Amino acid sequence: MTIHPQTLFLLPETFAICRLHPGTPLPTWVQTNSFFSLTNTPEEVSLVCLMEGIPSDVHADRDWRCFKLQGPFPFSLVGILNSITVPLAQANIGIFAISTFDTDYILVKKDAISQAVSTLTAAGHTIHMHS
Repeated sequence: MTIHPQTLFLLPETFAICRLHPGTPLPTWVQTNSFFSLTNTPEEVSLVCLMEGIPSDVHADRDWRCFKLQGPFPFSLVGILNSITVPLAQANIGIFAISTFDTDYILVKKDAISQAVSTLTAAGHTIHMHS
């Protein structure tokens, strides 16, 4: 596999991945977040958002950190996510991926972030820490 060296930015916030009931609209407690991603399917609504402010009764997997890949990427470009996810998988680091029109975001559990940074750097990627 060809590794496409990427520039990634480690965002400073801590995130959560929430599972909501099908048809749930965007909750008011997330509407002021600077970052969120909502995916609606017939089976569920998944919401990735800042961990801060999530009500305790919401089903959420907390303590995720987020890498932003420096985009934009043309849709014809292949192997971008593999260049990130394969080294992380080989290091036994689980991920949650989000793609947007211009770029991709890779979430890694907070307790694995140091290992993820080391793994990605060793794979030839450049990591910038946002503050």
